[in-house]
Amino acid sequence: MTTLVVCIDRGGEFPADASLPIDGRDAVESLVTEVGVDDPEDSRVNTMLEGLRVARDLEADGDDPVVAVLGDRGDGVSADRSVARQADELIEQYEPDSAVVVVDSAEDERLVPIIESRLRVDAVDRVVVRQARDLESTYYLLKQFLADEELRKTVLVPLGVALIAFPILLLIGDNPAFAIGAITAAVGGFLIYKGLGIDEYLSRLPGEIQEALYSGQVSLVTYVVAVGLTLVGAFVGFLAVSDVDHANTFLLVNHFVFSAVPWLTAAALAASTGRLLDELIQREGVRSAYVNLPFGAVAVGLLARGFSAYFLERGGVFERFRVGRIDYAMVEIEPFALEPGTRLALFILASILISLVGVRFSTYFNQTTIEEELVD
Repeated sequence: MTTLVVCIDRGGEFPADASLPIDGRDAVESLVTEVGVDDPEDSRVNTMLEGLRVARDLEADGDDPVVAVLGDRGDGVSADRSVARQADELIEQYEPDSAVVVVDSAEDERLVPIIESRLRVDAVDRVVVRQARDLESTYYLLKQFLADEELRKTVLVPLGVALIAFPILLLIGDNPAFAIGAITAAVGGFLIYKGLGIDEYLSRLPGEIQEALYSGQVSLVTYVVAVGLTLVGAFVGFLAVSDVDHANTFLLVNHFVFSAVPWLTAAALAASTGRLLDELIQREGVRSAYVNLPFGAVAVGLLARGFSAYFLERGGVFERFRVGRIDYAMVEIEPFALEPGTRLALFILASILISLVGVRFSTYFNQTTIEEELVD
């Protein structure tokens, strides 16, 4: 069984009189001596010595090993194609059954698929000098990191800005805690900005707005209305919270929700209605999800309003809801107060009814059955 022991060296400094590939034990030993005398620290020496050791072990096991050195003085695609041609020459000359590849770096290891595409590779032996194991690995990690432009922008730019901003903030505020806090907040905001893909969305936003303007989409106007209603809702909610005397955080949040929900629901209703109108204008049919959106927005708004009112009533912020006297024809109902749980149940029931109305309307609009809509 013939085994080809291949030592790969891409972009190496070979002797001027060396003709690649170099094959045979005597030729490789001569090359080791010549390269080692010129530069004893060259890692290629260890690679070729490891190749000779592997060939010796294989020979002791009864194999017929052929040790060879493949490589090129250049770099890039031309060097890779040169290695491929050398591998073809060796395979044609020796007709080996398998190969063992010996490399000394991650860069050389990238050429292993070239050998695998031509011959069965039984093992890949990566040689790393013991004293430089961590250094060699760190070097290639840094090299790959610096070669990635997107990664450099994401990591190095914020780090550089933080290092520049820190002494400036110290000079301005003379307060290390303030400087560290400001930089930490800025870095955290940047990570959220990148992590949520806000940068990609903002890069697409001008094109989408331009396309919406040119195509006359109704949703562009309704989205602006929705943003305005959202701001109004937030403002109303903050005003409601500012007038409350209690300091319970949970009740403050529910008070904000209770006051802002009608405006936020109107914003969601405007946005969903505009999207629905766009679908109706641009397509012959419309998907059920867009038909259900307005009903879903109202149902969610009712649920949020009902739960926030329940907590506020139970917390003593609001008085119980009272129903006035009802006198209609023969029916006469005395005034009464609704229990918080009863009022919450009515809100939940109303939201469920509105959702069912949305499903029914969608079935009527799309000429489908309720069972099909519920499955979708």
